[in-house]
Amino acid sequence: MNEQLFNAGRLMKQINDQLEKNANNNLREIGLTVSQLNVLRHLNHAEDGRLTMKEVEKKLHVAQSTATGIAMRLELKGLITARGDESDHRIKVIEITEEGRSVCLKAKSFIIETETRLLNALDEEDRAHFVEMLKKVRDALVEK
Repeated sequence: MNEQLFNAGRLMKQINDQLEKNANNNLREIGLTVSQLNVLRHLNHAEDGRLTMKEVEKKLHVAQSTATGIAMRLELKGLITARGDESDHRIKVIEITEEGRSVCLKAKSFIIETETRLLNALDEEDRAHFVEMLKKVRDALVEK
């Protein structure tokens, strides 16, 4: 196997790990983890601020138990509410609270700071090209 190809995956993993570490350190100031923020952001962008737990699992690519744990911690913090669906109580629905929306807004500066650090080593043309290449790689790996 070509050594350069082997290194590409390892480099992406190292970059991801460092980004997550930096983000978690920044988010600690507002009492969140990256996973918790991801749930809040998905809820914040949902049309009515609600998602089923099944939708959360799919969006985060995590197991039901992981999604449930994240949601429970967010609910304890008052950032979401959880309840059974009106038409089918077996379906659990979570909804972002106003406090959750406020936390999303605060976290936006951390996201911008992290993205800026990530791309600062590149000039403007290289940034655009880099992001397009990342999308191609992601799309090639996504199951269709």
